[in-house]
Amino acid sequence: MNLYSLQTEALDGKPVDLAAYQGKVTLVVNVASECGFTPQYAGLQQLHREFAGRGFAVLGFPSNDFGGQEPGTADQIRSFCTTKYGVDFPLFTKVRTKAGDGQSPVYRLLGEATGSLPSWNFGKYLVGKDGRPLQFFGSRTAPDAAELRSAIEQALAAG
Repeated sequence: MNLYSLQTEALDGKPVDLAAYQGKVTLVVNVASECGFTPQYAGLQQLHREFAGRGFAVLGFPSNDFGGQEPGTADQIRSFCTTKYGVDFPLFTKVRTKAGDGQSPVYRLLGEATGSLPSWNFGKYLVGKDGRPLQFFGSRTAPDAAELRSAIEQALAAG
């Protein structure tokens, strides 16, 4: 179960080989622009900025699965994220996180590896340097939560 063996698409539709993140710790998040948890973008950007120099990246996957809270186009999503929250971490094309037809291969792998799929926007998966999903954190776990920061630190320290 190696996330970094998959391919996906950037928000602009260009193909992305997730192997580019091999050797890094990543936090995969299903994001939405019109959610009560949307202010978490600021904390995610802070984590990305703070730990990037140590081999860490936040990977944002917009999803309209929960409450229709990501209705925008790719351009609208990019504009919202950069203008309102200064997001410069990678954003990918809108995906389906829920199980069933059309589920993103990224979320299929993450769900199978952890036994958890997001039940709302801003679910977070911590992925180790080897591409193996390590842990799932629900929407209510804020980016600055001690348990999330501790898990990131441990993953970064691991060989």
